[in-house]
Amino acid sequence: MMQFYKKRDFGAFISDSFAFFKLYGKNYFKNYILLNGLLMIVMVAIFIFGYRELLMQIFGSNMSGESYYFESYFENNMGMFIVLGVITFILFVTLMIVNYLFPVFYMKRLAEGQTIIKTDDILGDFKQNAGRIGKLLLGLILIVMPLATIIVGISYALIFIVIGFFILLLVFPVVINIINFLMFDYFNSSRGFFESLSYSIRSQFSYSNNRDGSPYWKYWGATLVLLIILYVITTIFTMIPMILFMMNLFTTAPDGNFEQNPFAGGFGVLVFVLYGVSTLVSFFLSNILYVNSGLMYYDSRRDFHQKLELEEIETIGVNE
Repeated sequence: MMQFYKKRDFGAFISDSFAFFKLYGKNYFKNYILLNGLLMIVMVAIFIFGYRELLMQIFGSNMSGESYYFESYFENNMGMFIVLGVITFILFVTLMIVNYLFPVFYMKRLAEGQTIIKTDDILGDFKQNAGRIGKLLLGLILIVMPLATIIVGISYALIFIVIGFFILLLVFPVVINIINFLMFDYFNSSRGFFESLSYSIRSQFSYSNNRDGSPYWKYWGATLVLLIILYVITTIFTMIPMILFMMNLFTTAPDGNFEQNPFAGGFGVLVFVLYGVSTLVSFFLSNILYVNSGLMYYDSRRDFHQKLELEEIETIGVNE
């Protein structure tokens, strides 16, 4: 059984993130798929068929010289696009809520000593915290995401000068950590949204007791390493459809049909199915990053460390 509330160094965050899935992976992903699987499949299906249809219309109108064809197609199907847009937005928000908060509730139960976690347990956590989830969602959409977008956007814009790249490397992992810490603290403490947001920012730079130095570099380094690992893996999956597309483009005899609409037919479906699979893979892999953030959050809660240490001292000799 893994100990969650304990001090970890940079290497422990990486190794324990993978050790977590070695210990709990089977049960974790079983519950994850039962809660999140259908949502992911529906989103991928919308992506495959909806995005493919739009690209087919764009390519078809451009290659045929019909400059207003796509505009008329959009106007004639305005109602359908609005309905699909609303449905997609609702599904996306629901998917993000489940995807982000599932690791929070799962690790919280493990940290409290529960060994076997069932889907009904996690589903009950979502129902019990429905009001707090709504407040968190509003806070993320109206406050956190706009600020994060501005900060990352400014850092990205500075890439045009050499120092911008290094600023982005320093800022991006910290922004991710703050958002993840916010969610973990909001549901692992009795603090309100703004209190948890304040804690998630402060905990990136110092511990609450101010005696153990700054955790900034180990938090930043662990997140950056995992981001690089996940980026390499997902890039491999996303490159496969692109390679197949380019191979088909250069090996198919030019007859005007493929060039006019390369996403038509079985090949177009195959390309977007592969992109859909890569999207699913990225969803699953993102759990490594969330678990790593959870371990960092439990590392930051030195108040709980002290409480557990005192409880362990008090139990010495009880069972002897």
